[in-house]
Amino acid sequence: MPTAARVDPTDLFTPQEWAALASKSRWRGLWLVAHCWGAIGACMVLGALWPWLIPLLVPLVAARQLGLLILMHDAAHGLLHPNRRVNDWVGRWLCSSALPEYRKAHLQHHRFTQQPEDPDLPLSRPFPIEAGSLRRKVLRDLTGASFLKLRLGIDLEARRRGRAAPGSNATDLLSTGLDARFVWGNLGFLAAFALAGYAWLWVALWLVPLAFWFPLVYRIRNIAEHALVPVGEPDPYRHARTTLASWWARALLAPYWVNYHGEHHLFTQLPCWNLPRAHALLAKRGALGRMLVAPGYADVLRLAVKPRPADAAA
Repeated sequence: MPTAARVDPTDLFTPQEWAALASKSRWRGLWLVAHCWGAIGACMVLGALWPWLIPLLVPLVAARQLGLLILMHDAAHGLLHPNRRVNDWVGRWLCSSALPEYRKAHLQHHRFTQQPEDPDLPLSRPFPIEAGSLRRKVLRDLTGASFLKLRLGIDLEARRRGRAAPGSNATDLLSTGLDARFVWGNLGFLAAFALAGYAWLWVALWLVPLAFWFPLVYRIRNIAEHALVPVGEPDPYRHARTTLASWWARALLAPYWVNYHGEHHLFTQLPCWNLPRAHALLAKRGALGRMLVAPGYADVLRLAVKPRPADAAA
C-alpha cells in the first residue's frame, strides 16, 4: 500500500522562510473563527433590519458556513492554535462537532492522496462528466435534495428510481446518513431564536443557506481541488489543484484561502493564513509551473465537463 510522495520543504524554502511559514499563532486562528461567526451574525442583523436583503445575504452566509468547515479542517491538522487542547476545543465546539471523525479520515486522505487507497477518490474519480450530469447535480444542490441526502439520509433520486441509495466512503462528506448531532444542534439554535422571537430569521439566514446554497459551494470547492487528477498520480506537485480567486470568489466560494489547495497538500504543516505567502514564494522559485494552477473556478468547471462531440472534433 504505497503512500503519496512528499516534497522536502528545504528544497524550496530557506530555514527562515520555512520557520515563518510553519509558525502557528495564538491569536490568528481564534480571530478567524470569530470573524466567521461575526460575518454570519452581521448578515443576520442586516436581514432582521432589512428583510429585502435576505436573497443577497444567503450566498454570503453559505460561504461562511463553508468557512467554519475550512477552519475545522485546519484544526484537524492541529494548525488553528499551538495549544492542542485549545485547537481541538475551538475546532470541535465552534467550527464543527465532526472534528474527531473528520481528522482520522482526512489524514488518511493526505497519506494516500489520489492513490487507490485514498478514501476521497469517489469525489474526484468521475470527472470529467457530461454537461447534463453536472446540471442535474447543480439542480439537486439548489433544490435541497443534496442537503436531504447529506444530512438526513433521504435520497429523493433513489426513491424516485425505486432503489436504495448507494453508500459512499468519501471522507470529505460530512455525513452520508442521518446526522443526529446536526439535527439536535440545529433544533437547539431554532429554539433559542424562537424564544427571542426570530425563528423566521434562523430559517431564512441559517437553514436556507445551508440547505439550498451551501451544497453547491461545497461541490464546486471539491471539484476544484482534485477533479481530473489521475488516480495513481506519482508527482506530489500535481496531487491537488490551486485555483486563483478574485475578491468576489473569495467572498462567495473560497473563504480563508481554501483555494490554495495545491500548497496545502505540498506542505500540510502550514496554517491557512500562510498559504498565500507560500504560493508567492513558490512562484518566485519557479515551482508553479510544476503544479496544477487554474485561473479561476469557471475554468475548472469547464474542464470538469466532457466536450461535446462537435467540440472535440473541432
